Amino acid sequence: MPAPERIPQGGVTATRLLLEGELTVRGRVREASNAVLYCSVAYEGREAACVYKPVAGERPLWDFPDGTLAQREVAAYEVSEATGWGFVPPTVLRDGPYGEGMCQLWIESAAEPSLLGLVEEDEPAEGWKAIGFAEVGEGRTALLVHADDERLRRLSVLDAVINNGDRKGGHLLPTDEGRLYGIDHGVTFNADGKLRTLLWGWAGEPLTPETAGILDKLAVELAPGTGLAERLAGLITGTELEALRGRVGALREAGLHPVPSGDWPAIPWPPV
Repeated sequence: MPAPERIPQGGVTATRLLLEGELTVRGRVREASNAVLYCSVAYEGREAACVYKPVAGERPLWDFPDGTLAQREVAAYEVSEATGWGFVPPTVLRDGPYGEGMCQLWIESAAEPSLLGLVEEDEPAEGWKAIGFAEVGEGRTALLVHADDERLRRLSVLDAVINNGDRKGGHLLPTDEGRLYGIDHGVTFNADGKLRTLLWGWAGEPLTPETAGILDKLAVELAPGTGLAERLAGLITGTELEALRGRVGALREAGLHPVPSGDWPAIPWPPV
């Protein structure tokens, strides 16, 4: 089929298209652990590619017994939008050909240099941050690194806020326009500490003044009775919403990027 028209990524236009458009399944992303369908969505002469993840295709997870992964994906979009960073593509909860599910604008990733790498040295080169050592076969280890990129630094804070349990390299989508998007946020917002990410390069370092201001703003927007809090209350549990407020408060008080807790595997494997 012809490539769907590119539409503005964000704002009312994209979310209305996703919510009200006619959803047509074009294929399936087979390497995904849950059902992920590649679709087109059309509304009032506009068309775009999107991803549809029906709730019926989710595998049950023992540590996420409440709600659905689709709801958590939408909650991650809501919090991302509240920060103003816009890392999560427009995402909605809607009915589709296989029932209720998450529908998210498809992002074409650019062929820019990788944001992750494995190096033989013990220390990262200039412009890179160390994540940790990884076994690469035959008794060999290599240093896993990520770019010292301000976009990744901001995203690492968003992941800490939403308690992302699975930030892999394949979930990072840079675009030709210089934007960076993060996808696959189904295992987020757990009330227990589940942060597992490749973006540990700033662990223990002071938050930037910009980030501190964003967290202050987010704390206000998450207060009980606000629009954001009401929307999130329909997507995650009350306990998880309180835990979200607690994580924002802890980051503001510490003024530092979080460090691995030691109570949970800190790095997803494989990293892609």
